[in-house]
Amino acid sequence: MQVTIPGLDIIEWAAAIFAAVAAFMVSLDLGRRMTGFAFILFVFSSIGFIAYGLLDPEPEGAIASLNFVLLLINLNGVYRYLIRSKPPEPQA
Repeated sequence: MQVTIPGLDIIEWAAAIFAAVAAFMVSLDLGRRMTGFAFILFVFSSIGFIAYGLLDPEPEGAIASLNFVLLLINLNGVYRYLIRSKPPEPQA
């Protein structure tokens, strides 16, 4: 007997949609602030895929592991584009 978790498909699809919208936002190149907001969507996408990978009745370890790494990368993007006051000066 396979146990299903209610709403797991919603988590999976929301994560996929967030990732697609965020990638589109980055591709538009609308500036640092908009790119920062795209990274926030990427963070939610990664969290969703981690949850999906861990809660799936047939665990998807690769999805959860990859998205843990992507979560760290996306948090760095949020910091760089929204929290840090200005980009570093180029070194000569």
